[in-house]
Amino acid sequence: MTKPMETPFTAACIQMCSGRNPQSNLEVAADLVRQAASDGADLIMTPEMTNIIDSPRAAVAAKVQAEEDCIAAAKFAELAAETGKYILAGSLGVQAGNGKLANRSLLFAADGAVMARYDKAHMFDVDLPNGERYRESSTFAAGDKAVFADLPWGRLGLTICYDVRFAYQYRMLAQQGCSFISVPAAFTVPTGTAHWHVLLRARAIETGCFVFAPAQSGTHEEGRKTFGHSLIVSPWGDVLADAGDVTTGIVMAEIDPAKVARARGRVPALTHDKVLSIADDVSQAAAE
Repeated sequence: MTKPMETPFTAACIQMCSGRNPQSNLEVAADLVRQAASDGADLIMTPEMTNIIDSPRAAVAAKVQAEEDCIAAAKFAELAAETGKYILAGSLGVQAGNGKLANRSLLFAADGAVMARYDKAHMFDVDLPNGERYRESSTFAAGDKAVFADLPWGRLGLTICYDVRFAYQYRMLAQQGCSFISVPAAFTVPTGTAHWHVLLRARAIETGCFVFAPAQSGTHEEGRKTFGHSLIVSPWGDVLADAGDVTTGIVMAEIDPAKVARARGRVPALTHDKVLSIADDVSQAAAE
């Protein structure tokens, strides 16, 4: 790509409470995208599973298509071309063609072309103390590639939700030249309350990247409760925007790409990696 512009731009994170009807979800998302574009956003991002949140697996599978036939993907391409903005469909449920679905993030250029696609790599399989049970791997095929794309202002790395707990992925993206990292999510309320802000600020600080985290929020039709608090975080770890717990809304912030180099200059940790061996006395004790 040509050298990115050092001029500031405006990023927008959309907060939603997606339900069981993909068409209804798309109508809400489209209205919010158009509003963000009208308000001056240059890069507009939606949450994880923008097009549908439903269960069980069969209910989701019956309502989504392969990407080439996906009404949501087509709609976001249309919105990008209509508004002339870069749009990240935070993630969409699409048929993966292998008996499972993909939890796929799609980045659209301002002319509507797909710039990048990323399938969520880390699956959230857990039994929570409150009785909630999640088995993403039973529904979704995990991705196995790190993905980034070059925007006019710098390189954007794509991640989704549970990925945020795996710091190595973010470090890899930063060391591949990313200045911004997206984390569309549908965090549960218990884990969101405890960890959401801490994890996102940590990933920003560790990498010296801006972090964009559009989120699902509220009580969904199938009963799930998500945390909300769509965030935009600076490379120094400052929260530039927080949507709180509203079910539908937009947060925006002006992004100065020059702050990435300044943060990394003050703490150049990305250049200080070191491979450690296990101490002999520890390895011997473990063997015994």
